[in-house]
Amino acid sequence: MLALVTGASSGIGLQYATQLARDYKCDLLLVSNQQAELDQVAADLAATYGVKTIARFADLSKQDAAETLHDWCVEQGYVVDILVNNAGVFFFNTYCETSMKRIELMLQLHMITVAKLTRLFAADMCQRELTAEEAAQKICGHKRMKGYILNMSSMSAWMAMPGIQTYNATKAFIYNFSKSIWYELKPQNVGITVMAPGAVDTGLFGLAPNLRKLAVALTVSIPPEKLVKRALKKMFRNKKADTPGFINWLSTPLLKHTPDWMLFLAQKKLKQFMK
Repeated sequence: MLALVTGASSGIGLQYATQLARDYKCDLLLVSNQQAELDQVAADLAATYGVKTIARFADLSKQDAAETLHDWCVEQGYVVDILVNNAGVFFFNTYCETSMKRIELMLQLHMITVAKLTRLFAADMCQRELTAEEAAQKICGHKRMKGYILNMSSMSAWMAMPGIQTYNATKAFIYNFSKSIWYELKPQNVGITVMAPGAVDTGLFGLAPNLRKLAVALTVSIPPEKLVKRALKKMFRNKKADTPGFINWLSTPLLKHTPDWMLFLAQKKLKQFMK
């Protein structure tokens, strides 16, 4: 199988590429706007896991990025079995102080490009016919489907949170879009899964090591390796949507009813992250 992973040169995208190669022996089409890092990752994964890797530099925030990438795959004869829409950006800032360029970049990258890539590659997957050998294959205990798509949302999709107003709106789009498409693709034997994790255990929020360990222990935060392992299993089982962590899952309905005083307090705390 050939897996196309966006944002594959670092972070969670690198984890997706690594685990797909290591645990599922997938060949990889790695896409990123970091050329040097991407080339190194492709070389390392090929050498380590013996899979074929293709590095494709692309700025997915451009208006025609999805069409350009898909056309290139068709021209090269690459048949994409797995699409992981992982590329994204994140920043804290008040909306009126955020440049138009940054707003447009996030909207394009998180919504337009994701929607277009899903449309283009899902259509290819629907038209595909599995061989008898492929149809008999099982992955994570389930029969192989004609194709798989994994989109990354966030628990912030349910938040009306100052400072990340554009981010959480785009993640809400990804979440509802993916769940809706699931009903259309399932009869075609094509899977689409959307992950909506809470905090991921990185240095993003500047928490002390002991607080990061506590957050992981409480399942409020999840290590990137564990998140990706879970996400891939959900994808191969054609799970519609998933939010890792019992506390996160339990608190999701409450996020819609967060009192205003708490959000104003959060706004004050978040000012140190705004940039």
